Amino acid sequence: MRLFVPREIAQGERRVALVPDTVDKLAKFGLDVTVESGAGLTAYASDEDYSAVGATVVPVEQAGQALAEADVVASVRPLTPEQAGQLKAGAICLSFLQLTADRPTIEAVAARGATALSFDLVPRISRAQSMDALTSQALVTGYRASLVAAELLPKFFPLFMTAAGTIPPARVLVLGAGVAGLQAIATAKRLGALVSAYDVRAASADEVKSMGATFVTLELEALEASGGYAREMYEDRAARQRELLTPYISGSDAVITTAAVPGRRAPLLVTAEMVATMSPGAVVVDLAAESGGNVEGSAPGETVTVGGVRIWGGRDVASEMPVHASRLYAMNVVALLGLITADGEAVADPADEVVDGCAVVLNGEIRKEAP
Repeated sequence: MRLFVPREIAQGERRVALVPDTVDKLAKFGLDVTVESGAGLTAYASDEDYSAVGATVVPVEQAGQALAEADVVASVRPLTPEQAGQLKAGAICLSFLQLTADRPTIEAVAARGATALSFDLVPRISRAQSMDALTSQALVTGYRASLVAAELLPKFFPLFMTAAGTIPPARVLVLGAGVAGLQAIATAKRLGALVSAYDVRAASADEVKSMGATFVTLELEALEASGGYAREMYEDRAARQRELLTPYISGSDAVITTAAVPGRRAPLLVTAEMVATMSPGAVVVDLAAESGGNVEGSAPGETVTVGGVRIWGGRDVASEMPVHASRLYAMNVVALLGLITADGEAVADPADEVVDGCAVVLNGEIRKEAP
């Protein structure tokens, strides 16, 4: 059974779906790995590294043929509609496939009678934790967010007591206490900042406190849905939340926002009026800029200055740390393939709740529609 790893072609994407360390694990499943030349270069994995562990490296001009012959295709970003049109019937492709943005690719996969599994839709249940790529990549983005805030802020993060006087620690506010938010909290704490955080889920309070941060309590109802997710917020509550958060925003040196909803527009947490209350030199890091932004005025991949406050909009943030982001993602790929592979054959069985949750297309049938 042949598995193909194409070179990522999306602008700014530096990750790779499989790193050399994982090739031997796939060999135990009966998978022969083929990698397009240069696929791992931006993640600092050379063609020679792949060859040394038994993978076949094909030149770019032969990538189309390798794709057409593959039983399994693993990528970070979804295949283009043109690439999907080369899949053979029964092939299985794995990626971060989005129901709305990637509709042409979904239709192309279906037209070929192939299967598409999306890491965006892996259910958050105990037995699927090792396959949860959203979580693994959120770990990277949360860590990176605090580093960006520390770099942009024209102040020290930690407390310094010197002969010339005492420098107080920076005050950092994190909005959203999911995986990315908790990692941002932990990293900012390690850097010495005074950290507080807010989340609409009441259960997050204990998690925030366990990281050594202060949980911001607002007199609002909690918004918790199944699976540990936050449920959608109605506008009246959102407006009241912004009003109550404003004093905490204005008193912060750095604000990090992490509230992203897969497949939907990110909620607006911080308005321009709230940013205007912050001191000149303050920093806002918006990890949700690509999906509409938690912060009014943020732009993906750009740093804009508004009234002396710098707003950094994240764009493909995990790719900024491609080595470990790729390693974590590759282990998610291995885990999912381990679930669906038996006796040297990959079979996506919809009777399995993990497959049922993440199968967008199954043997040519589109099973998931955009919300």
